[in-house]
Amino acid sequence: MASPSNPAAETISGVPHVAALINKLERLPGKANLLWYLILGGLFLDAYSNAALSAGLSPMVEELGLTATQVGLLTATAPAIAIVFNPIGGWLAARIGRVKPLLLAKIIAVAGALLTAYSGTFEAVWCGRALVGVAYGIDFAVAMAMLAEYTPTKLKGRLNLWQCVWYIATTTNLALTLVFFKFGIGTDIWRWSVGSAAVFAGALFVLQLLFLVESPAWLASQGRLADAAKCLHRIYGFNVVAGDRAETREEQPAIGFRHTGVLFRKPYLARTVLSTMISLTQSMQYFAIGWYLPVISLAIFGEQFEKATVGSMVFNAAGIVGGAASAYIGRRMGLRMSSAAGYAMAFVLLLTLGLGFGNLPTLLAFAVPFLFIFCHSAGPGANGKSIAALSYRSDIRTLGTGITGMLGSFGSVIGLYIFPLIKESLGLGPTIALLSAVPLLGLITCLIIKWDPTRTSIDPDEEVIDLQARELAGR
Repeated sequence: MASPSNPAAETISGVPHVAALINKLERLPGKANLLWYLILGGLFLDAYSNAALSAGLSPMVEELGLTATQVGLLTATAPAIAIVFNPIGGWLAARIGRVKPLLLAKIIAVAGALLTAYSGTFEAVWCGRALVGVAYGIDFAVAMAMLAEYTPTKLKGRLNLWQCVWYIATTTNLALTLVFFKFGIGTDIWRWSVGSAAVFAGALFVLQLLFLVESPAWLASQGRLADAAKCLHRIYGFNVVAGDRAETREEQPAIGFRHTGVLFRKPYLARTVLSTMISLTQSMQYFAIGWYLPVISLAIFGEQFEKATVGSMVFNAAGIVGGAASAYIGRRMGLRMSSAAGYAMAFVLLLTLGLGFGNLPTLLAFAVPFLFIFCHSAGPGANGKSIAALSYRSDIRTLGTGITGMLGSFGSVIGLYIFPLIKESLGLGPTIALLSAVPLLGLITCLIIKWDPTRTSIDPDEEVIDLQARELAGR
């Protein structure tokens, strides 16, 4: 229905209508595309900040004289803190919108990177990494939800590009670390590596502050249909106006942690379990193996920092290719089955690398982790976050991505903290073989639970859920 003051305009009446308008698009217009990649830039920063410590880990251990326990604590700090701030970020985004938490995360990321770079003690480095974890936890939960809300149904698979961006960020940090190495910086190279993250965070803060537009779906879920109409016009060029019977924000129940139970009831229970298990197992296998690629490279190519760094960059190139391919593979196979295929390959490759470590020919010792990173990034590496972002309606989407992200982050902590301790006790090969059980668990989960958001014709925002008001009222 058209507005009397603007006969050509279409009237929006709520979230389902907003979602339907966006889902009709065959492609994103230029402004929406720019904003889409600007949000994705935050995930680049998250990955870059995580990789920054990894690239300079050996020099930092040497300079500060860290024990294996201290290394485990430092590497696990950011994802451990993210466990708490994933749901906090989701809660903030549900209450105050998507843009403000994203900007807050960039400010915290700048502070964390600078504190780490100028630290002289283990305790100071730990505090810096804790701030990085806060930023990472807030940003990831909100950014994935906002990307899902910006994206029409036919393009949902492109959410998996976050995985490609993750490896591009990791490779960029390794390349810069190599440049710093060439300048003869010495053991301080880790300071330059983590400090450079502050530059990226600062630049991204300015760009997002200037250009980001609030999610129309979130605005509509708050009853702010006039604001939603304006944002739809700014992002997509839609000529729309708010309906006469638009609900006011005051009439909408405020989303809080008490509504978490909605995620564990029909129709969301299976979706929550699947996205959580994929997020948990993929992060465990990545942060136990992928994050330690410089260490694995040293074992394969010898104790030379330059060769190990180049080896890590080549490994991450597999992640870039796999992450880029994940959007296509996910569209063709579905997110669930592409995850299952990736887990199956990861299981075989980890078992092979672990049992044969130290005895494999150099070419095979290189090829196995290369293929592992490719299969990981093309399958489950991307899909846990994407499934979570695509499985919930707008009013609870950030709460869903935050809670499942929190549960999934336990995999990162387990991988980063336990891996150095097991490796010190058993050696690198047996530890890798032991970790092959992780993708096996992920494979079993994908085969049991059948939900796939790319294989349903109904957007969660367009689902008819009779008990929605009762759920949000906590009755």
